[in-house]
Amino acid sequence: MADNDSLAERFEEKRGHLRGVAYRMLGSLAEADDAVQEAWLRLNRSGGSGVDNLGAWLTTVVAHVCLDMLRSRKSRREDPLDVEEAGRRPGVDDPEQELLLANSVGLALLVILDTLEPAERLAFVLHDMFAMPFDEIAEVVGRSTEATRQLASRARRRIQGSPAPRADRSPQREIVDAYLAAAREGDFDALMSLLDPNIVLHADHRALGRGGPAEIRGAAAIAERAIKGGARAAQPVLIDGEVGIVVAPRGKLLMVLKITAADGKIVEMEAIADPGRLRQLDLSVLD
Repeated sequence: MADNDSLAERFEEKRGHLRGVAYRMLGSLAEADDAVQEAWLRLNRSGGSGVDNLGAWLTTVVAHVCLDMLRSRKSRREDPLDVEEAGRRPGVDDPEQELLLANSVGLALLVILDTLEPAERLAFVLHDMFAMPFDEIAEVVGRSTEATRQLASRARRRIQGSPAPRADRSPQREIVDAYLAAAREGDFDALMSLLDPNIVLHADHRALGRGGPAEIRGAAAIAERAIKGGARAAQPVLIDGEVGIVVAPRGKLLMVLKITAADGKIVEMEAIADPGRLRQLDLSVLD
């Protein structure tokens, strides 16, 4: 390969792709940039010797780095952030840029990717999102090609959820979408039209902030809270097979809202933010 300046130029041409790969595997812009920087350091140390396909070589290096980071993260997994701390994450230089990137990937998808085992996540991302062949992914995860194919298949089933007919979920999906739209727009009247007058919101000890109530009653109180929250980091998702809402600032799961609707109105909501309970939920992406 050519001199160092040329090598750096060729690396910069690949940076955007590598960042996209790393972000989908890690769900963190700061960590993704760290992984890409590590790939550059390894390339620079090698001088590009023996690298015939730079893009494939760099993608493989980034994949190895991300897999190590995911495994390290899993071994020391921390609890989700408190509600009031959701907008503040150390180490992120541009949270607005990260939010845009998370939205482009899909907040709900990032949340569910984060529930996968590291090897499952890597196999799914590299194959289903970036069309890397299974035999190349197998070298990264240290499995056979067939075992790697199964990793991606398991991840796909987790992400897609149960195959229940879409029509079965249409009414609740419409209500949830309308609720989120009204909350984002601050439309109090629209929210009131969607909420049963006697609606009850149940919350665990973490969901409504320190010292918050375990229960909120009445459409007006819940509509006011929805507007205050803005629903910017909320997205519809399947929760245990039913349409609900995840609250996930920049793709990091903070809370879920289980929704019960009847006769075109939301009659009950349950806010769950306890880490143990969140891990027990079956989340999947809506069509």
